Amino acid sequence: MTQLDLAGVWHLSDIGTDYSCPITFPGDGITALHAAGKIPDPYWGRNEYDVRWICERDWIATREFELTSNDVSLTLSRVDTVATIELNGVVIGETDNAFRTYRFDLSSAAKIGQNTLRITFHSSVEAGKALYDAHLFEIPWSTDNCPIPYGNFLRKPACDFGWDWNIALAPFGVYGDIKAEENAAPRIEGAHIRQDHSDQRVKLTVSVEVANFDEEVIFDFDGHAVSVGVENGKATAVIEVTDPSLWWPSGQGDQPLYGLTVTAGTAVEKRRIGLRTIELVTEADDIGLGFKFRVNGRDVFCKGANWIPADALQGRVTQDGVRDMLQSAKDANMNMIRIWGGGQYEPTWFYDLCDELGLMVWQDFMFACNLYPSDRVYLENVKAEVRDNVARLQHHACLAVWCGDNELIGALGWYDVSRKDRDRYLVNYDRLNRALEDTLFEVDPDAIWWPSSPSPGPMNFGDAWHDDGSGDMHFWSVWHENRDFDHYRDVGPRFCSEFGFQSYPTMNAIRRFSDPVDWNIASPVLESHQKNASAAGNARIAQTMFRYFRWPERFEDFVYLSQVQQGVAIKTAVTHWRSLKPRNMGTLIWQLNDTWPVCSWASLDHGGDWKVMHHMAKDFYADVIVTAVPMGDKIELRAVNDAPDSVELDVKLSAVSGTTARALSTQSLTVGTVAETVSSIAVSDLGAEEFLCIDWSYAGGSGREVYAPKPYKSYDLEDPNAKMAVNNAGETYDITVTSEGLALFTTVEADTEGRFSDNAFDMMPGETKILRFTLKDPSAQPNFSLRHLHNATYAKG
Repeated sequence: MTQLDLAGVWHLSDIGTDYSCPITFPGDGITALHAAGKIPDPYWGRNEYDVRWICERDWIATREFELTSNDVSLTLSRVDTVATIELNGVVIGETDNAFRTYRFDLSSAAKIGQNTLRITFHSSVEAGKALYDAHLFEIPWSTDNCPIPYGNFLRKPACDFGWDWNIALAPFGVYGDIKAEENAAPRIEGAHIRQDHSDQRVKLTVSVEVANFDEEVIFDFDGHAVSVGVENGKATAVIEVTDPSLWWPSGQGDQPLYGLTVTAGTAVEKRRIGLRTIELVTEADDIGLGFKFRVNGRDVFCKGANWIPADALQGRVTQDGVRDMLQSAKDANMNMIRIWGGGQYEPTWFYDLCDELGLMVWQDFMFACNLYPSDRVYLENVKAEVRDNVARLQHHACLAVWCGDNELIGALGWYDVSRKDRDRYLVNYDRLNRALEDTLFEVDPDAIWWPSSPSPGPMNFGDAWHDDGSGDMHFWSVWHENRDFDHYRDVGPRFCSEFGFQSYPTMNAIRRFSDPVDWNIASPVLESHQKNASAAGNARIAQTMFRYFRWPERFEDFVYLSQVQQGVAIKTAVTHWRSLKPRNMGTLIWQLNDTWPVCSWASLDHGGDWKVMHHMAKDFYADVIVTAVPMGDKIELRAVNDAPDSVELDVKLSAVSGTTARALSTQSLTVGTVAETVSSIAVSDLGAEEFLCIDWSYAGGSGREVYAPKPYKSYDLEDPNAKMAVNNAGETYDITVTSEGLALFTTVEADTEGRFSDNAFDMMPGETKILRFTLKDPSAQPNFSLRHLHNATYAKG
């Protein structure tokens, strides 16, 4: 049999057999119970609270299978989380880490013929409480984020216990491999790949550990095979690549991937290798400590977003859905994804996709916003987790940096016990952080390490939320402190790895969890889909809207305007920080995606639909932009170029109001790789009702920014008389939008899922724009709506 895949349909029941249904592995128990009609959809209405009891019970999954040999082992990966595994009534192993791969010998219990495998998933709440109660001193968890307790004692995604954007269900299941293998069969146990670049050549050193095989191992790289003997269970091949095609981040070049196949008898391992060098450059300067990534010798400005799990329930995750979201990141001119430390190490195919798309990966280790234990048993479990995941992922071209955690330095000041006894909890944190660092370099000596995010630098436990001079920064003052958008201009981060502003999800997403009767921001259903209680999220959105805009009359307009103001907030931050290049060399928006339909900071809806901000990101993350920077009584224009080479840029300024646009100036210039001042104008050069319009063009494209010197509500906008005409072309629709006057944030909405070629743009008087809408479901019959700032917020006649 060599290997037997045990994925597929199993049987699930709780201990008391009150509930019984099929479950498909890979998958989770809550998805299985819902699919079988045993529970309502957890995402609909307020059902979350009616199904939370599931995490308080033990659940059993069973499967029968045939064996032709009893000398076998069981391999399990991504088992969530505390589980007991039995074969034919005999306990053969236990798991307590959702991020590890386990191998259990079955030979003492296996028999030729029919066997019964049973996995008992123990309640995460009970398992966590037992560890909490047994600990020598108190280790609190984030009660602000996690309504389900004790999650910090388990090696399980932190956000499973709830977050300020996530449903709290603490699901269980198996999300990776379940397979039986003959113990005597040849095995390749990991491959470590090292690249040495010099003089248009790359030397690849590929080392593999092999078991049950002592003949020659074949290494085939790009069609060229090398045979190497096994010594002490290891085989190492050195492969020379002349004139290599280098892998580049998106926007900097192509992403060629070479095939590597390692064969040891019947065991085969395959990798795709991108040849590149990458460095994290942190050099002291007159500001503090710089922070930038250098790829193939070129400094690259990082433009991207934070990634959280694709769904709160792993049984609902699909590779096609994830590919679509990552493609959306690339299509919005992003080149980096930060895999946040409160989620999970993603499956290998996720990093394959990032390799293909040119998306660099900032990889957190899985610790976030809590205090954690550091006893020997816990640390040994963590070290095994690190070994598994670093060995699995180290070869990926996309992998840019390993980061110790998310916001654990800050968490030292968030709890009474750690504030009162900082020395103890600082040492406790340092033990964990050192274990991560040491184990990382033990597995991959060439890895790039950053201790925490945010962090001013190694061995620096300072406040990286407000110190913008060193390392990476999380800047949350605008959202959490209710500051105005221009406060983004008060800081100049070296690299901002988190910042964000909330909005409502699209109407398509809202329809998936509520009825029209609930479409009020104060309704219990909509409040249950707003998890940022500490900032009173719905009130914060509304309060900000009062600050900048006239109040919308209809709920649908409120939803649209919440997304517009989210886009304006993040555009203000990104364009300003880009204009400080090279002081700032990276912005990663919080966040790219959602785990369920919810009010959040995401630019993509749950399921992947683009919000207004994501369309705006496509423009403000473009390689070349010109942006307005207010400087007292004048407005400075700065040009930014992230392309590999200088560009010849034409810039046109005009003042626009209603149906009138008057020219101010034109200019041509060469823009290099450092942000440059183009020109400036006096604020007084604009009339009371005029906006500043900046249009630019170059050989590679064009762009536009419309800058409002005052809050939008201060302008008496004229009705632009914007219209749309829709032409059905099968699976696509061509939409022609015309406008007689200035139409700000012009957005076409569809009531079915799909992708617009462009959206959320500003139209000048007399302009015409043609969009294409591609249906996700070719059989759908969409209805379209046209919104802009005037028809959403100004009184209807």
